[in-house]
Amino acid sequence: MTGVSEAQSALERGRAVLVVTPPAVEQAEAVWELLAPHTRPGVSVGVVCSDHAAAEEWADAAPAGVRVHPVTSLGRSARLLKESAVDLLAGTPEDLQGLAARSALKLDTVTTVVLAWPEWLQASGRLAGLEQLLGELREARRIVLSWNPTVLEDFLERHARRPHVAGDLPLGEDARPLSPVAAARYAVVPRARRVAVRREVLDALDRPRVAEWRHGASPPEAADAILCFDLPSRTELAELATHGEPILLLSPSQLPYARSIAAPLSPLLLPAVHTRAQSRAEALRAEATTRLEAGGLEPELGLLQPLFERYDPAEVAAALLAAHRQLAQASPPTAESGSPTAPSEDWVRVFVGVGKKDRVGARDLVGALTREVGLERDDIGRIEVRETHCLVSVTPRVAERAIAGLCRVSLRGRRVTAHKDRSV
Repeated sequence: MTGVSEAQSALERGRAVLVVTPPAVEQAEAVWELLAPHTRPGVSVGVVCSDHAAAEEWADAAPAGVRVHPVTSLGRSARLLKESAVDLLAGTPEDLQGLAARSALKLDTVTTVVLAWPEWLQASGRLAGLEQLLGELREARRIVLSWNPTVLEDFLERHARRPHVAGDLPLGEDARPLSPVAAARYAVVPRARRVAVRREVLDALDRPRVAEWRHGASPPEAADAILCFDLPSRTELAELATHGEPILLLSPSQLPYARSIAAPLSPLLLPAVHTRAQSRAEALRAEATTRLEAGGLEPELGLLQPLFERYDPAEVAAALLAAHRQLAQASPPTAESGSPTAPSEDWVRVFVGVGKKDRVGARDLVGALTREVGLERDDIGRIEVRETHCLVSVTPRVAERAIAGLCRVSLRGRRVTAHKDRSV
């Protein structure tokens, strides 16, 4: 990142700094330069990230002498904080609030806060928790890392007003989003497992010349495929594609960014996943395909991320399928409760008083209903987004719960009103 001194000066004056960078800790190395003058013994810096794996990446990337602690256990973290063994704390909004509630983390001692790619928190319906935390860190200097500031416009207006911008916005001269630069394939693999699945990836590719690439390395010589253990930037991907087919190993939170720089971006089926998938019923495969192609699964990916850190994603899917079947056998649908496959005329339409003019989309509503209200995806049907309002179809058994829950949440900074649609 160029202009570190200018960004540092802005930070000293109390102005927020927006660093435009791909969603990968290794791509944000210049942030350590910004933090250096503000890091001192005791927790003076907090990094708010999306999950435990991301918190651990910050700890792994820390310069020598900086005591960074990733919050993966509230009990252990509370003990280390009590012993003053931490200078920089990295964790999710929920974990940091949990430590504050235990009086283990004194928020008034945090003088600088880094918001690490809040796009994922927004997509997974967790932005409210971050905003609550920021309300308690009102006086702290703010560094926002973002790969797509456009989708955070309202958030930045509230919490990083008129920031100093470091890095290039992903916009062309016509102010439109830049187009993807190359085709690529990908596999969702947590960073901790990437070396372990290397052999599976090589077996799936079955290419004679497969090179490996990590951030900071020069592009390899001509190869049939280039296995990217780190997330490339837009410029790096364009260069890599001239040497071979890029194969991206991604965490779930990096997938939206990868889709913005690579097209077509096709999944790479690993052998173990493919073998297990053969036993799936055709109807289940068709349903899963439909949902995957429809997109909007960010809330579910965020919920499952801790499991992906420990188990193969295919095994996680199998466990969820087994749990679903067990629940279906224990509680067969009745006429009163309805069925997930009920025809559309049996659904209840809910009027929601926000729409396109409020920059609210279907993903925002799905995130609110699943994360904030606690509905299952099977209880949510068609969502019609109109200029001034939205119409959301839900199963009859959760209609009142959906209405009451929506009336307690905010979307894009607007308080939501909801009631049964009266137009039918």
